[in-house]
Amino acid sequence: MRVQKLSLLAVAAVAGLSLTACSGSDSGSSGRSDSSTPGRGAASQGSGAQDSGTQSTGGSGAASGKGTSTGTGQAGTNGGAAVGGGAGACKTSQLAFSTSGGMAEGELIVNLKNTGSATCALKGFPGADLKSKDGRISARRSSVAPVPVRVKPGEETRFTLHYPPNNSGGTGETFTTLVVTPPGETHSHSLPVGVNVPVTDGAGGAITVDPVGTGK
Repeated sequence: MRVQKLSLLAVAAVAGLSLTACSGSDSGSSGRSDSSTPGRGAASQGSGAQDSGTQSTGGSGAASGKGTSTGTGQAGTNGGAAVGGGAGACKTSQLAFSTSGGMAEGELIVNLKNTGSATCALKGFPGADLKSKDGRISARRSSVAPVPVRVKPGEETRFTLHYPPNNSGGTGETFTTLVVTPPGETHSHSLPVGVNVPVTDGAGGAITVDPVGTGK
C-alpha cells in the first residue's frame, strides 16, 4: 500500500511538472508573438514613410523640371517662327519709304522696300503720325489682325492709312508730313504727303492705320 501511494504521488508530481513546463512554453510563445507583432508594425510604418517621401520628392521634382524646360523651349521656338521664320526684324535704316494712292478715296498706301542684303521680317502696326502747320495727329490702329511678313532684299511690303476725305466744300485741314515708325522700331522716317481732311469734330479719330502686310 505504501509503495502504491508513493507511485501515485510520483505520477502526480511528474504531471505537475509537465503542466508547469507546458504553461511556460505557452507563455514564452505568447511573449514572442507579442514582441514580433510590434516589430512588424514598426517595419510597416517605416516602409510606408519611405514610399511616401520618395513619391512626393520624385514626382514633384520631375514634373516641375520637365514642365519648365519644355514650356520655355517651345515658347522660344514658336515665337521666333511666327514672327519671321528666323529672319531678323526690319530696321528703319534698311527700308526705303514711298507713298501711292489707294484703291478708294481716303486711302494712302505706304510702301516699305528692303534695301538691305538679308531678308528681314515685320509684324504688327506701324506708328503713323500726320503733321500740319497746326499740329500733329496719331492714327489709331484698325481692327485688322496683324500677320507676319518676310521681305527679301529688293522686295517691298506696305500698309494702308485711312482718313476721311474732305468733301465738305471748305478748305479743311491739310497734313503735309507723315512720320512712319516700323513695327518694333524706335527710329522714324518722315514722308511728304498731301492729306486733306474736313475740319469737323471727330475727324482726327477717323484716321486709322492697318498692320504692315495687309490690304492692297
